[in-house]
Amino acid sequence: MTDEVRVLVVDDEEPARTLLGELLSRAPGVRVAGLCANGLEALRVAAQERPDAVFLDIEMPRLDGFEVMELLDPSIAVVLVTAYDQYAVKAFEVEAVDYVLKPFRPERLLEALDRARERVRQRRRTDPAKLSAALRPAGTWASRLAVRDGADVHVIPVGKLDYVEAQDDGVVLKSEGKAYRKAQTLAALAETLDPRRFLRVHRSYLVALDRIRRVALYSKNSHVAILADGTRIPVSREGHARLKEILDGKAGP
Repeated sequence: MTDEVRVLVVDDEEPARTLLGELLSRAPGVRVAGLCANGLEALRVAAQERPDAVFLDIEMPRLDGFEVMELLDPSIAVVLVTAYDQYAVKAFEVEAVDYVLKPFRPERLLEALDRARERVRQRRRTDPAKLSAALRPAGTWASRLAVRDGADVHVIPVGKLDYVEAQDDGVVLKSEGKAYRKAQTLAALAETLDPRRFLRVHRSYLVALDRIRRVALYSKNSHVAILADGTRIPVSREGHARLKEILDGKAGP
């Protein structure tokens, strides 16, 4: 193997981070591009160093390994390294290259490295739709949304989300007067949010129900939802029917 592989190590425990870095740096054709103590640091360094592969812990503060993986460039090969075996199925679903349990033998780490090399050689990319669908168990809903903006990462609590607008091949999240762009479809994002709190009122808009102050007639057979801050959101005929049913239900007898 003559091509150099640039590797990033991410683990919130310093001894594990140091050991991983040392073992990987001894492998032929490997350059360790950075050792990161948390997910936010990992995303900043990844944006700067553009690694080929990331050896990534799962249980970390602020952003966990799966949230980091969602925000990484999909061309980066990801090896999940963790002390917990309950994430093995999810690792397969998000198309991780390998799943290494701590404590591990050096030979096991090198095996994972070989698999990462092969993924890099094949130039395979992680499927964002599969990754998004596998991020949380069925029947549970997102409590926060992580958005990457260059080397910066914003974490938006779902309770502070006003509405989401589809734009081109992504979405724009509106929260507390600010806009954040996320590379995800509106349909995929809607599947992660509690339908009791959010409604797709238009093919291009998803709205937090508690932000709606009233629904007004805009023109014949056309309505708008007026939010608490005065924002006017178009409502389709189908969206209006769903919204009316929900609001009438909340009003009670």
